[in-house]
Amino acid sequence: MASLSFSSAVSSSTPFLRPSAFLLRPRSTRLPLVRAKIREIFMPALSSTMTEGKIVSWVKSEGDVLSKGEAVVVVESDKADMDVETFYDGILAAIVVNEGETAPVGAAIGILAETEGEIAEAKAKAAAQSSSAPAAPPPEVEKPAPVAPKAEAPAPVAAASPATPGKVVATPFAKKLAKQHKVDISELVGTGPFGRVTPEDVEKAAGITPAPKANVVVAAAPAALAASPPKAPASYPDIPGSKIVPFTTMQAAVSRNMLESLAVPTFRVGYPIATDALDALYKKVKSKGVTMTALLAKAAAMALVQHPVVNATCKDGKSFTYNSNVNIAVAVAMDDGLITPVLQDADKLDLYLLSKKWKELVEKARAKQLQPQEYNSGTFTLSNLGMFGVDRFDAILPPGQGAIMAVGASKPTVVADKEGFFTVKNQMLVNVTADHRIIYGADLAAFLQTFTKIVQNPESLTM
Repeated sequence: MASLSFSSAVSSSTPFLRPSAFLLRPRSTRLPLVRAKIREIFMPALSSTMTEGKIVSWVKSEGDVLSKGEAVVVVESDKADMDVETFYDGILAAIVVNEGETAPVGAAIGILAETEGEIAEAKAKAAAQSSSAPAAPPPEVEKPAPVAPKAEAPAPVAAASPATPGKVVATPFAKKLAKQHKVDISELVGTGPFGRVTPEDVEKAAGITPAPKANVVVAAAPAALAASPPKAPASYPDIPGSKIVPFTTMQAAVSRNMLESLAVPTFRVGYPIATDALDALYKKVKSKGVTMTALLAKAAAMALVQHPVVNATCKDGKSFTYNSNVNIAVAVAMDDGLITPVLQDADKLDLYLLSKKWKELVEKARAKQLQPQEYNSGTFTLSNLGMFGVDRFDAILPPGQGAIMAVGASKPTVVADKEGFFTVKNQMLVNVTADHRIIYGADLAAFLQTFTKIVQNPESLTM
């Protein structure tokens, strides 16, 4: 199981005293007291995306004496379970967060005392930590709305001077209505500005009841309008027999990452690739422990070396980040989620060493023992559902990467050669999803052409 040390906060420290200080200090002056060293055990950040952790188990119990570097607790992050070690010698005085409970990164999960005499003080501090959980805020007392100053009555507006004799002032729509309902508009007294005849005047003269207008709420005073309450999430009817199961830590992390991925403008390019030569090579090296996933990862790494922009990343929306290492992350399905172990420097490893490394990573991933750098350092992701018989699919771009390749199953397909003759060849469909801010269609097309040449002439994979 992986391990990681946590940092602690010291409540006080012992001042350094010179020997001569005891001779020069007046007798009436008290010496500074040495206060207890009570340290908090914090929830560590085990990955760059971790916001909270779950206590899987406490390796040590309250009252146990701890030595520096000794494992104390097992924490489940969004990717793996890891042993957390202590930086200090001491006594585990109190456990703040119990097994099965979660705590945000940086929160105190335990209290460490230096001596037995400090255990009581440490337990009191732990009790204070537990009772300091954010309580419900007191109900806000509604403040009376500010009374608007009484507006002075407006001065009476002088009657508008009559319009030019013989000329009727009316709105265009009022004239249209008057003509439609055969109303003599010259006999009407307008109620609009400056005696203008309005549509309402015409309807009244024609005996038409105006349609009711939508209710308009008018503020009685110039007080600020209260903010409308946020809309409640859409509610769905309960289905009999259904059961709600909360996300695991890993599933919650996947959910957050998928929402983050939606903010990236992506596009997809598909490419059919003949795999007869690759299938023949796989049959030769399979007995030596080489998997098809390792072959595809090696081919992708070799192609990325020739097309560094596909291995690049856009982190701030303003610039390219070209990665000097080609680290292929490969998606692995877990019982409660998904994780992507990383084959670091895949372009520099020979095929057999790469396959051995991949087997080790999968075993550690299944056991939730991956180190952070073994799952968060990918520069390009490969998702191979072809092993399950899936012929085509689109993959979602992981946050912090420029492209991800989705590989379908290799199946016999009828194809036409250059001379128009039909033959049957094994083909797989590859779809690449890319960040369109830094990678364009021509970039992906060129990358896929290179990848296709490597797959169709795979001798270079074993060199």
